[in-house]
Amino acid sequence: MTLTHAPHHFYVAGIGASAGGLEALQEFFKMVDLHSGIAYVVVQHLSPDYKSLMDELLARHTKLTIRKIESGMELQPNTIYLIPPKQNLTVFHGKLLLEENHINRSVNLPIDIFFRSLAADMGSRAVGIILSGTGSDGTLGIKAIKETGGMVMVQNEATAKFDGMPKSSIAPGLVDFVLSPAEMPEALLNYLKHP
Repeated sequence: MTLTHAPHHFYVAGIGASAGGLEALQEFFKMVDLHSGIAYVVVQHLSPDYKSLMDELLARHTKLTIRKIESGMELQPNTIYLIPPKQNLTVFHGKLLLEENHINRSVNLPIDIFFRSLAADMGSRAVGIILSGTGSDGTLGIKAIKETGGMVMVQNEATAKFDGMPKSSIAPGLVDFVLSPAEMPEALLNYLKHP
């Protein structure tokens, strides 16, 4: 019996960030093991006209491969994927799919959208990480990840520049770890060894 889609054997960490997220991301990736075997997908709220230097800024803190997402790109371990502005992101059979975000929608929740698809696609190999940001994006997404047996980490409110997203995510009581961004990579690796 052959599977048409071999399930991915590595974990995928979806990282949701908004205001104040860049510093948190830099602290996080500074501590990431280059051979962790995890794919990291960063979904950050970006204003539509934002010229992102995120890849250059993160490259100063990590030697991991950093790729700006193009639709249809296949996830690979030990790689950081960055969402482009004006796009929503989903994952299906290990491929990243972009869809134009229509601004006329009243509220766009790109982190929830990605986390839900990550939960559906990766099941227990999904990891949801919420960093600094305002609002509540990510809260429904981490619920989906927990329901499929995945793991969730949230930035400790005291270390977040903006604690709206961390607070909202912690409130339902579904979070596995509440840590500073610098502490997350080690906790993540320990978890993967003993899920």
